[in-house]
Amino acid sequence: MNKILIANRGEIALRIMRSAKEMGIKTVAVFSEADRNALHVRYADEAVCIGPAPSNQSYLVGSKIIDACKQTGAQAIHPGYGFLSENPAFAQEVKEAGLVLIGPTPEAMEVMGNKLSAKAAALRYNIPMVPGTEEAITNVDEAKARAVEVGFPILIKAAAGGGGKGMRIVEKAADFEEQMQLAVSEATSAFGDGSVFIERYVTSPRHIEIQVLGDTHGNIVHLFERECSVQRRHQKVVEEAPSSVLTPEIREKMGKCAVDVARSVSYVGAGTVEFILDENLNFFFLEMNTRLQVEHPVTEMITGLDLVKEQIKIARGEALSFKQDDLKISGHAMELRVYAEDPLNNFLPDIGTLQTYQTPKGYGVRVDDGFEQGMEIPIYYDPMIAKLITYGKDRTEAIERMVRAIEEYDITGIQTTLNFGKFVMQHPAFVSGRFDTHFVGKYFRPESLKSENEQEAMIAAIAAVLLMQDQKSKSQPIASEAKQQSNWVQNRKKYT
Repeated sequence: MNKILIANRGEIALRIMRSAKEMGIKTVAVFSEADRNALHVRYADEAVCIGPAPSNQSYLVGSKIIDACKQTGAQAIHPGYGFLSENPAFAQEVKEAGLVLIGPTPEAMEVMGNKLSAKAAALRYNIPMVPGTEEAITNVDEAKARAVEVGFPILIKAAAGGGGKGMRIVEKAADFEEQMQLAVSEATSAFGDGSVFIERYVTSPRHIEIQVLGDTHGNIVHLFERECSVQRRHQKVVEEAPSSVLTPEIREKMGKCAVDVARSVSYVGAGTVEFILDENLNFFFLEMNTRLQVEHPVTEMITGLDLVKEQIKIARGEALSFKQDDLKISGHAMELRVYAEDPLNNFLPDIGTLQTYQTPKGYGVRVDDGFEQGMEIPIYYDPMIAKLITYGKDRTEAIERMVRAIEEYDITGIQTTLNFGKFVMQHPAFVSGRFDTHFVGKYFRPESLKSENEQEAMIAAIAAVLLMQDQKSKSQPIASEAKQQSNWVQNRKKYT
């Protein structure tokens, strides 16, 4: 495997290319017409245009990506995350084309891509599940009776999707039918599959996920947990590793369960098993993501492993070079997703030109990005600009370093989530570790950022006035001296 095509764009494409380059592997970028001047295109050894800006005409067209492989002689495809990374049909096309997908098998993707089949696979290993239905709802009356048995509030969830789509919280039996119809409609629209099921709604949940790696020789290990509870619209914004609440005993149990879930589908590659943790620290299986996660850098920071390199080694048929007992947690890492979004306007995406773009530097700071100053944020894709990661000897240092890095990160021309990230890092609930997935709803108010922005603007204005006064005071003696010199010259001419 001496040439890899990266079927993605932006920061994740660059991140994969850098690891490949260190391994002496050539890289091929694919790009849409909107990304012609993108950094990942310039960084790759070769680049192929695969179509117009809309992703359904470029990055989501598997045949174009496979053609680009044949055109350039790439033997393998790394899908990154998003786009085709969890598409079993594409994985099968890659296999049939005689190429290697740096990821799991199509069969594993298909099973874990549906929450109901994923639960069925996990149940074979007695993995803890949230009480609810184990099959899709086909009879509304039976489902309502089961909901009453489980106890309200309950959650109606789409079997085929994620990201909060096709999900409804139902507080009482009288609302069940209406909310189910809404969930089915949204699931059908978003995923082409209206299958839904129900679970007991955990009122104060924490989102904990376990990173796993499996090779083609039957070895599977976990790389500990990530805490992903700070979310907006069911999408993660802040992640950290390790979690601030897991005991060594719970960590070991969750890790074993994650490995068993992976084993249930003979998993190969990097994957993430997601759990929900209730207020009593009981954990329940949610789903498995069959790809590299956005938040994988925090795991890399605390383990010292390069997950992309491990993915490539596994795809080459190599056995894992370490066992579970060889792995340990070292220090603490934080990640803030820096989005082109306006926290003052319900986190709506913002587009425009990066008039200023200066990243933070220094020990323990990592920035994974795909932009530079002067570039435009395109409207066609995910609005994430970068991932800001900090590392410290403990959680306190990682938080302090994150605050410093946020303050050094200078972006103008668009609205970003940087100030929101600073709000999170400095909030007592986050600092203490006593928070859940309702953090944003409980604590964040746009006014808190407005007052801070106004204060910063006032400080900047005062600084500007003081600077002008200082420059003026310095210029006055110069002007006076110049006047004296002029008088002396005139007098000298007068008396000579």
